[in-house]
Amino acid sequence: MLVGQTQTIAPWTIFSTLGRHRALIWQMARREVIGRYRGSTLGVVWSFITPLLMLAVYTYAFGGILRVNAPPATTAPSTDAALSAPDFAAFIFAGLIVHLLFADCLIRSPTLILSNPSYVKKVVFPLEILPWVALGAALFHAVVSLTILLAASAVFHHGLPWTIIFAPLPIACLCLMIVGISWFLSSIGVFLRDTSHTISIATWMLMFVSPVFYLDKFVLGKPRLQFVMNLNPTTFIMRQLRLVVLDGKLPNFAGLALYFAIALTIAYLGLLWFNKTRKGFADVI
Repeated sequence: MLVGQTQTIAPWTIFSTLGRHRALIWQMARREVIGRYRGSTLGVVWSFITPLLMLAVYTYAFGGILRVNAPPATTAPSTDAALSAPDFAAFIFAGLIVHLLFADCLIRSPTLILSNPSYVKKVVFPLEILPWVALGAALFHAVVSLTILLAASAVFHHGLPWTIIFAPLPIACLCLMIVGISWFLSSIGVFLRDTSHTISIATWMLMFVSPVFYLDKFVLGKPRLQFVMNLNPTTFIMRQLRLVVLDGKLPNFAGLALYFAIALTIAYLGLLWFNKTRKGFADVI
């Protein structure tokens, strides 16, 4: 039975929907990724070139122009210590991977239903998978960027820490949070067309109230700023990803468990909201 056909759903429906429609989600996400580069000479290769150039620019900017230098680190760089130019570039790049994954999905969410009116008219089409599709396309680019970050870190430090095996944990928690928020926004965007503009501004502002460009030590002693930063869904994930990829330290498992519980709650409420409002989509569209 489709999610939209009943008002009573269980929490595990979030994952059963993903599992039941995984082939369709994969095909649609793959089509989105390929479609983004359709007509270009290099095609999907641009997904590798773009983040590689970004990392090169950050390294040059902070090492050559801004002169961000520090004594060579004997261990993996700490997010609370002085960083060399390549380390600081990697620090920023890791934060941007998280932020862009979050922002890309949220910016698209309000138009997911509006941009697919034909799917609304198909009773058998599971509209609730559209946020999963958008996430899948964005996740592809995030994985490519993360691969480049790992390759650069291996070159800078002559190897990678074994803790990178935990990198999927914070990303998975963030993905669940993204899908939950996307269900809310995709529904609201049908009825309030200004939602997309509001979210675009909000995600831009969120980048500057998260530790993308500065170390945690810069906000110590500033409780108001720390409070605002901690409300940002990406802040904790950025810190955990940097811990396991750049610092070679274990993640905060208790914190990840709490984050997962919150993300699961938001996802469940988002699916409930989507399920309740979807019957009005056809009337508005």
